[in-house]
Amino acid sequence: MLMGTPFSYYHLSLIFLIISEGVSGATFTFVNKCDFTVWPGILASAGSPKLDSTGFELTKGSSRSFQAPTGWSGRFWARTGCSFDPSGLGSCATADCGSGQLECNGAGAAPPATLAEFTLGSSSGGTQDFYDVSLVDGYNLPMIVEGSGGSGTCATTGCATDLNRSCPNELKADNGDACKSACDAFGTPEYCCNGAYASPSTCKPSMYSQLFKSACPKSYSYAYDDASSTFTCTGADYTITFCASLLPSVKSATNSSPQTPDGSGSGSGSDSDSVGGTSLLASLATGDSTKSHSSIAFHSMLILVISLALSFLHL
Repeated sequence: MLMGTPFSYYHLSLIFLIISEGVSGATFTFVNKCDFTVWPGILASAGSPKLDSTGFELTKGSSRSFQAPTGWSGRFWARTGCSFDPSGLGSCATADCGSGQLECNGAGAAPPATLAEFTLGSSSGGTQDFYDVSLVDGYNLPMIVEGSGGSGTCATTGCATDLNRSCPNELKADNGDACKSACDAFGTPEYCCNGAYASPSTCKPSMYSQLFKSACPKSYSYAYDDASSTFTCTGADYTITFCASLLPSVKSATNSSPQTPDGSGSGSGSDSDSVGGTSLLASLATGDSTKSHSSIAFHSMLILVISLALSFLHL
């Protein structure tokens, strides 16, 4: 019995550590405020585990949440104009992932597609999450990202403007339901930031990326648009809202400067809490409730593990 006690406490500590890491991370909640059904897609980066789904249906007014572990990295988008049979086979008019199924199964969105990109930090190390909304692969519908329950600037970002209405004819795609990037439309190095233009000093904003940037100041408009488009937060949950309802911004511009990967703010300041000149409604801040659910699950699991360990020690 004396030999078993230290061994048991060791395993109790190990189990506690594993569970702590397993339930931490972030909860991603998808909300559909569009007047139509969308089919979100999820692509985990290499080395990151798949979430509970890689593609699903999200009807008008509905929401769905997923738990991601610390260090997770990946992207989200919404497919539109989809048609799937009862077995899940089918395709979508915009942002299709090419899997031929409801689940994307490791495939990404076909441009044009509005993308939300995340790299989660480590809660144990206190490292920051990085996130952005990107129009580098074009645009298919409005998308807003909001962090809640975290610390840091945790700015709301995204594109609330319907760019399809102002899309130049040469960039229009899918019968006007999506807007291509200049790279996708023309494929030249100066638009795609490759070849002789593969650096921030040589690849500059084009007239097309500037059109995107003026409509959506906080979104990536071309490959080297980091300074005004990457944001950080620590220990937050995130709500990704499609076709969000918006109100004029009333927040202070000083608390939500965009962050470069080294964590330094580099926003212009005057519109640093606006998303296309707007701020997300407070009613969309659903992350706090999902955070509390995660905490309840953690404490319930912890009590169960301790109870089992104490029972074992008394044998």
